[in-house]
Amino acid sequence: MLRGKVIFISGASSGIGALMARMLAERGAIPVLTGRNISKLKEISAAIKGKSSFYQMDVTDNEQVKRTVEAVIAEYGKIDVLLNNAGYGKFENFMSMNVESFEQMMDTNYLGIVRCTKAVVPHMVKQGSGHIVNIASLAGKIGTAKSTSYTATKHAVLGFTNALRMELREQGIQVSAVNPGPIDTPFFSLADPSGSYVKNVNWFMMKPEYVVKKIIRLIERRKAELDLPKTAAFGIKLYQMLPRTIDRLFGGMLNRK
Repeated sequence: MLRGKVIFISGASSGIGALMARMLAERGAIPVLTGRNISKLKEISAAIKGKSSFYQMDVTDNEQVKRTVEAVIAEYGKIDVLLNNAGYGKFENFMSMNVESFEQMMDTNYLGIVRCTKAVVPHMVKQGSGHIVNIASLAGKIGTAKSTSYTATKHAVLGFTNALRMELREQGIQVSAVNPGPIDTPFFSLADPSGSYVKNVNWFMMKPEYVVKKIIRLIERRKAELDLPKTAAFGIKLYQMLPRTIDRLFGGMLNRK
């Protein structure tokens, strides 16, 4: 089903993005790796069995995003799937985090998705098909202490995703959101340098391979949304029905950062 599909991946120089590129190639897809670290992209692409390519791209640079998308279209003639994966987190108290940090995180995590999507969608509309997959987070549905900035960016991503799905439905383009909980990746080297949060949620931490397999299945089945791990889907529904009760009963556990 994925054989020959051109899959454009942002944030592909490490973590989920890099693993996605490798595992998609194993299924016959053509991953296009993008990110800021060109040496890492080159190394990852070279290790991929099958066809792939890589481009240096910063999702906060609108002109660079547009040039990269045009280069990929010139090379392959299409983009079948856009995987908006670039992003980062930083756990810090609201009082101590400066406004510039809020702006920078929103610029990458949310507006980076907007820029990539704006550049790719016209080509998908012309094709009459396509799939946009936005990597959001459970944080986009449940807020916790010391993550006001990160949580806000992921709420924005989910709102954007759900609205865009409605707009593009008649164009033959699917728009999906993936909402994972904590994953064992380099994400936490910046988000949680002390290691305290990782220690507290280690029992809940998912392996990258598990998450990537689930994302690939979502792409194959063109599902609208995926919450990970499985137990999270029930928890999210319960929280949406009884938010203040859940805050009171489990807020202490959720706030262990």
